[in-house]
Amino acid sequence: MQKQKNRKIFNPGKWSGKPYNFFGDYLAAAYSCRVLKLPIDAGFSCPNRDGTLSFDGCVFCSEEGSASPTTGGLSSIADQMLNAKNTFRRSEKDTKYIAYFQAFTNTYAPPEKLKKLYDEAVNFPDITGLMIGTRPDCINREILEVISSYKKENFELWIELGLQSVHDKSLENLNRQHTFKQTDDALIMIAEYNIPVCVHVILGIPGETWAEMMETAETISKLPVAGVKLHHLHIIKDTPLAYIYEKEQFSLMSLKEYVSTVCDFIERLRPDILIHRLMGDRMEESLLQPKWGLHKGTVLQAIEDEFSRRCTFQGFLYTEGDEK
Repeated sequence: MQKQKNRKIFNPGKWSGKPYNFFGDYLAAAYSCRVLKLPIDAGFSCPNRDGTLSFDGCVFCSEEGSASPTTGGLSSIADQMLNAKNTFRRSEKDTKYIAYFQAFTNTYAPPEKLKKLYDEAVNFPDITGLMIGTRPDCINREILEVISSYKKENFELWIELGLQSVHDKSLENLNRQHTFKQTDDALIMIAEYNIPVCVHVILGIPGETWAEMMETAETISKLPVAGVKLHHLHIIKDTPLAYIYEKEQFSLMSLKEYVSTVCDFIERLRPDILIHRLMGDRMEESLLQPKWGLHKGTVLQAIEDEFSRRCTFQGFLYTEGDEK
């Protein structure tokens, strides 16, 4: 594996007592203040929605993509960031921010347009990072040159890739319109530019077994991956997945099953990987199932309690091998 250079890596629980390497704790320790993400919807489309690959999009994706409620109705990046900053402000405590290009595919444009949009975001006051969500088939060297230009000391620069699973049959079920090989190729290319990557993984994809989910954890641990976001499969209103669920009523993970699977997954994950998220969340009015996903605090506490019961932690079952 090509190591990420000049990265501050902490052991699980070093300062927080958590049994996993939590991104939020890393940020607080690295920057000595609270660090929050400011979500941005820059008006990008997606090759899986504009007809390049498909008009249908991923089955779990709504018309808003993964856009935050704080971006709604605001066209200016600066206005979106200011609205998010005011929404998240809980005190006058010293806070820095990461500009987070979240909605749809945020490298799906010519490099010169990307540079203009990224520049606007990083010039917002108190920005200490740039995070760019995208697809593995929307990465090339010209785009990586642009993103790489933002590298500097004490600045969080991340690319988020929607991996979801290492199994092509699962990617087909989700209508991702890309293969795991494309993700693997993108990760190797990004590693050449020494840009940290956080991959998204969905647990509970219909037809995917426990063993296959664990294989995803083991495969990720062999790749140049610096972070992971875990999501449970949830059903959002007015998505293709909602219509499929209405017809087929396929099984969704219970809270107990999800907590157990998350712990199993993290036990097999390379210890230095930062855990950015442990579950997906949606507003109550847009969520169909499972309803336990509305209780984020309860889920996170249940995961920590399960680790405590097992007396295990991130990497407990990780076996160092031939990383790329």
